[in-house]
Amino acid sequence: MHPVLFKIGPITLHTYGMMLAAAVLLGLWLARRNAYEDGLDGDRVWNLGVYAVLSGLVVAKVWLVLAMWDYFVANPREIFALSTLQSGGTFYGGVLGALVLVIFYARFAKLPFLPLADAYAPCAALGAMLGRIGCFSAGCCYGKPTEVAWGITFTSEYASNLVGTPLHVRLHPTQLYDSFAAAGILVVLLLMRRRKRFPGQLWAMFMMLYGLMRFTTEFFRGDPGRTELFGGALSLMQVVSVALMVSGVWLWRRGAAQPVAQVPPTAAKRRAH
Repeated sequence: MHPVLFKIGPITLHTYGMMLAAAVLLGLWLARRNAYEDGLDGDRVWNLGVYAVLSGLVVAKVWLVLAMWDYFVANPREIFALSTLQSGGTFYGGVLGALVLVIFYARFAKLPFLPLADAYAPCAALGAMLGRIGCFSAGCCYGKPTEVAWGITFTSEYASNLVGTPLHVRLHPTQLYDSFAAAGILVVLLLMRRRKRFPGQLWAMFMMLYGLMRFTTEFFRGDPGRTELFGGALSLMQVVSVALMVSGVWLWRRGAAQPVAQVPPTAAKRRAH
C-alpha cells in the first residue's frame, strides 16, 4: 500500500515505524491514565511501560529469527539486515518480552502485578490495532490468495523487496482482520473498566479475546515463518493462542471465585470527579 510516508535525502520515514511509534506513545498515555484511576503511580507505570516496550521489541525480533531459523541460518547476514531491524518482529514475542519484564519489575519493586496488567491490557489491544495498520501499509503479515470480494492486491515493488510481499495477487487482508478485531477488543476492555470486579479481569479478557482472534486469523495468513505443526493442521502461533485463551479462562475463574475487590480510595475519588 504505502510502505514509505516520505523520503528526504538519506532519511526515510516508513509507515510501519510511524504507526509503531504512535502505538507506543498512545499506549503509554492510556496506561498512565488507567493507573491513576486504579490508585497506582502513573509516572511509575509510564516508566515501566517504556522498559516493557524495549524488552518487547528485543524479544519480538528474537522470536522472529527463531520462527524463520532455517532462512536465517542460510542467510546469517539477514539477521542484522535493515529489513529485519526495521521489522516489529512477532506480536506474541513482544507481549511475552513485555510481560516477563513487568512480572520481574513488579516483584522487585513490590508492586501489585494484576492491577498493573489491567492498566496495560487496553494498551496491548491499542498496539495491536495500530501495529496491524502499519503491517498493512508495509505489506507484511499478508494473507493467503483468495477470490473474496474484499481481497486486496499489493503493487509496491519496495514492499516486495523489503518483506517479500506477493504482488498483483488478490490476498486476504489479514492485517485488517486483526486490526478491526483488536479495535473491538479495545472497546470491550474500556467498557469493562468501570465494572471491573477483581484484579486481573481486564488482562484475562484480553488473553481470551486476543487468543481467539489470532487463532482464527492464522488460518488466513500466507506469509512465511508460520512454523506449521501436526502435519500443517495448526501453526505455532495457534498453539500459543490456545495457551493464551486457557490462561485467560483460568485467571478469570480464579478472580471470580474471590471476594469482590474494593475500589482503591484514590481511584474512587478520581471516578467521583
